[in-house]
This record gives sequence, C-alpha cells and structure tokens, in this order.
Amino acid sequence: MTNPKQIVGEKATEFIENGMTVGLGTGSTAYFTTRKVGQLIQNGLNIRCVPTSKSTEQLAYKWNIPLVPISEVEKIDITIDGADEVDPDKNLIKGGGGAHLREKIVASITGYYIIIVDNSKLVHHLGKFKLPVEITPFAREVTRRQVNQLGCTSDWRKKEDGSDFISDNDNFILDCSFELIKDPRALNLTLNQIPGVVENGLFVGMADKIISSDSEGNLKIY
Repeated sequence: MTNPKQIVGEKATEFIENGMTVGLGTGSTAYFTTRKVGQLIQNGLNIRCVPTSKSTEQLAYKWNIPLVPISEVEKIDITIDGADEVDPDKNLIKGGGGAHLREKIVASITGYYIIIVDNSKLVHHLGKFKLPVEITPFAREVTRRQVNQLGCTSDWRKKEDGSDFISDNDNFILDCSFELIKDPRALNLTLNQIPGVVENGLFVGMADKIISSDSEGNLKIY
C-alpha cells in the first residue's frame, strides 16, 4: 500500500521551477513536499522559500532549504500546502495544525496555490471538520460567545497535557463545529468581522489546483 500523502506531496514539487519563491506549507502532507524540496535543492534546484509555521521553518533548516523572511517578499510564485477539507469548488478548511493565519497570509500573496490531500479530505460540503478560529487572549470568552451565536458549538483547543494550545502568533484556537457550512464565503467574512477574531480556517476562492490521491496511488488533479 502506498502513502497518498507522500505521493501528492512529492507530485506537487513538479510545478516548482528554478528561480521561484516558494511557500512551504504545514502539516503531515506538506512535510513530504518540504522534504522533497530539500532533496531537489541538493541536486541543484535554485529557489528560496517562505515557511508557513515555526515547525516548517525547523524542517527547512534541517534540510538546508534557503529561507527568506516574508517581510522581504512582495509575491510568492507558488505555495504548496495541505488542507483538512476540500469541497468541489476548491474551498478549504485549514488549520488542523493551528497555522492557518500564517498559511492564509502566505496564500494571499501567492500566484499559484496548490493544495495536496489524500482522498479522505474531499467532501461535498465543508463543515464536518471543526473550523479553527484564531482568537486574541483579551476577553476570549466574550469572543467565543459571539462566534457561537453563528450556529456552532465550540471548544478551546488543548495540548496533550490539557493546557491551552497557543498558536505561533500567541493566540488561542477555538475549534467550531458547524456540521454543514452552506455559504463558506459569507461565514468567512462574518467571522472575521467579530472583534477578537484574528482569522479563521476558511480558505475561499484561493486554491488554484488540487492534487489528491487514494491509498492505491491513483492521482486526481483538478
């Protein structure tokens, strides 16, 4: 049995060309992309990269991938990242790893945004996966109550030891169960208008290409 995450993670690197600025995603699928990028650089590929999280930054250092601060970048040529859900319109839920704020910032200045997933992440409607909402520490329960009024139940994300999960940006993550998100674009805008919400995990109209695979290695690219 093949590893679909490795298949799509490595397949996506075929879109990378010499001289590009490349966004490196976060998570168990993007891991394989980052590892492959390191191998390609060893073999002579000349690119510079922008990581979407501290964990990806550490992997890049491990594999001698040249990094550039996002503050020095006006545009990223291509970004390769995973997702927790993908609908038929290429809308996404991201943030299972808590990096969706940085991932969305990187995506917003990316010319070509590739999403890599195994087939289990392809859904007819977003919402079964809990939607991550990043919230500032100040009056976080006030913000949570306003989020819940949109029709969800929610829980603060915790680490394995029971303590609060803190994002790379020193914020809390509220995992919200909507079950069915009928209008991702409207919900994205409504959430981000709530004071205290920094960003949410809905990526609407941002993905250019989806690469998915099943456990037999059958690729679907659209």
